[in-house]
Amino acid sequence: MKEYQIALYPGDGIGPEVTDQAVRVLDAAAKKTGGFALRFTSFPWGANYFAEHGRVMAADFLEVLRPFEAMFLGAVGWPEKIPDHITLTPLIRIRQTFDQYACVRPARLFPGVRSPLRSDAPIDMVVVRENSEGEYIDNGGRFKVGRPEEFAVQTALHTRRGIERILKFSFELARTRRSRLTMITKSNAQKYGYVLWDEILEEMRGQFPDVTTDKQHIDAAALNFVRRPEHFDVVVASNLFGDILTDLSAGIIGGMGLAPSANLNPERQFPSLFEPVHGSAPDIAGKGIANPIAAILGAAMMLDWIGEKESAARIDQAVERTLKDGARTPDLGGRLSTSQMTDATIQNL
Repeated sequence: MKEYQIALYPGDGIGPEVTDQAVRVLDAAAKKTGGFALRFTSFPWGANYFAEHGRVMAADFLEVLRPFEAMFLGAVGWPEKIPDHITLTPLIRIRQTFDQYACVRPARLFPGVRSPLRSDAPIDMVVVRENSEGEYIDNGGRFKVGRPEEFAVQTALHTRRGIERILKFSFELARTRRSRLTMITKSNAQKYGYVLWDEILEEMRGQFPDVTTDKQHIDAAALNFVRRPEHFDVVVASNLFGDILTDLSAGIIGGMGLAPSANLNPERQFPSLFEPVHGSAPDIAGKGIANPIAAILGAAMMLDWIGEKESAARIDQAVERTLKDGARTPDLGGRLSTSQMTDATIQNL
């Protein structure tokens, strides 16, 4: 029997709650399929760890995580305990050190789930976010701090290598779906970085003649996500724009509780990280009402990535059946608890 070593970072707020449910589904799926087992190692990092140790994660966290096949994150953040920019710094280091440059975030409107949009058009898109550079590079500083003339400089970094590889990844993903790729920039206002994106897209189009391509500015794309989401198949964007658009795409399919995420190192030289898109939601932590579906779908993405595709498909199909049958947590207008929603999903495996 093949065994996979999986690192768990449950994190803060509802993170531990949804992580526990994702693990329940993973274990159930492994038993149903047979042939493999998942060995979990959980790490108590996050806001409480920061309160005790003065750091979010252990000093050697990168070396600790490096040997694992994959990592699963619940959620991080608790502003009353730790500033968000401190909470997120280790995650950004994980993404950059392990070269998890492709952040893949599917958004699908499941049968039986009502979108807040008036349109009944089908929504099935994947946003691919460049995850290693762009606007989230730590490049800049604050100057004349505390003085009336204080200013801050935050410089984005876009490289030819980074753009080419995320576009190649996105083109290849589009080929497995509906062969349509939309690139998001703001090249009419940012004439260096995003004009480079535009030029590289033009250079690469000919390598993928079977994929229809277009490009939109971020403001137009935000409008079109709401106005005609059925138009989109694979959407590729920079770090910041991809981050923003995926919250919007989650909203139009019914909420953040339905949106998973994968932070991939496509060359598989380092472990990849899987998570729900949603945050830690401290306001509902401990109440047992968080929606576990995003975490469960993130767990399915992890299984698919490590090669257990049959079990991943079982989980996806179980979630679809569960939602179609009307199972709902409070965020979707229902009354099921976090664990009850998971129970329903496991019954449908």
